[in-house]
Amino acid sequence: MWAVRHGQSTANVAFAAAQESGSTVPAPGRDRDVALSDLGTAQASALGGWLAGQASGTGPDLVVCSPYRRARQTWEEMADRAAELGAPRVDVLVDERLRDREMGIFELHPPAALHARAPEEAARRALLGEWHYRPPGGEAFTDVAVRVGQFVTDLTAAAPGRRVLVVAHDAVVIALRYVTAGIGAEAPDRLPPVPNASVSHWRGDGRHLALVSWGNTSHLIAPTTQGAR
Repeated sequence: MWAVRHGQSTANVAFAAAQESGSTVPAPGRDRDVALSDLGTAQASALGGWLAGQASGTGPDLVVCSPYRRARQTWEEMADRAAELGAPRVDVLVDERLRDREMGIFELHPPAALHARAPEEAARRALLGEWHYRPPGGEAFTDVAVRVGQFVTDLTAAAPGRRVLVVAHDAVVIALRYVTAGIGAEAPDRLPPVPNASVSHWRGDGRHLALVSWGNTSHLIAPTTQGAR
């Protein structure tokens, strides 16, 4: 199994600008409609080169994608570029359980907004830690892990023996790492970074998936800008 985080999004760009300026103004629209930036589109194209570079019979033969626009754009750009390079088209499904972590009333708010607008929530977040903190109306990473775990269980039953590529979000990739570590896995003290357009890889032995590489960006030529969404 491989897991790709979407390319840089317009929200990533907006959040980086907000961090520089100290702005607490949320990005407009809905999180699920956030698109790729120009750099994100270029990163997705580079991912298509990575996909086309997989040896025959060793790369993904099934793709499961988040329903969010930035993830679907990432896959579409990947697929088009891989096809241009002679790679065969791969079956793709969209699964709602691969959506990004829902932030509730803080949807599309830059990080500084929590401290400025709801200092008591910022204090609760610091006390609980990122893995356990659930914003009002939103999800904790523990919630994301539950739905991603259900997805992995269903995928194991529905697609045995398939080589699967997941195209989604940093929260989903982190949840996959936790879920595939198996029963008894400890909650992470610190969440591992998941760069935009990175590839993480697990290899199966028929019973378990073992993490081979994490957050690989060697396929990206130009420097990347990372973001929290």
